[in-house]
Amino acid sequence: MTTDPIADYLTRLRNAIHANHRVVEIPASNLKKEITKILFDQGYILSYKFEDDNGPQGTIKIAIKYDKVTKEPVIRKIQRISKPGLRKYASSTELPRILNGLGIAIVSTSHGVMTGKQAKAENVGGELLCYVY
Repeated sequence: MTTDPIADYLTRLRNAIHANHRVVEIPASNLKKEITKILFDQGYILSYKFEDDNGPQGTIKIAIKYDKVTKEPVIRKIQRISKPGLRKYASSTELPRILNGLGIAIVSTSHGVMTGKQAKAENVGGELLCYVY
């Protein structure tokens, strides 16, 4: 049992990228599924699949995206911001721009999990889960 499942998700993804794996398998939860959908929509991962056969929640299989020419991973850095010991919240006006708009901030809002740009457009703030670039 991990105390921070989101940090575990990000660490598994980060470790798979550093080891040049093509696919990583992660225990699922609704929040992790939403983060995975955002990563896919923003073009950071190649594809994903939710499997419900293992355990009560199931698993998420993520195909990691690499550059075709340089073989470098698309995700350069993925960093947890809000932790269980120190939560970080931001209003819609305080949401950060990551790498001057090249990266994304994933935010958990009252309207669901979304990117920082979407949250700013909908004028809602929330908990800053992670930065991806």
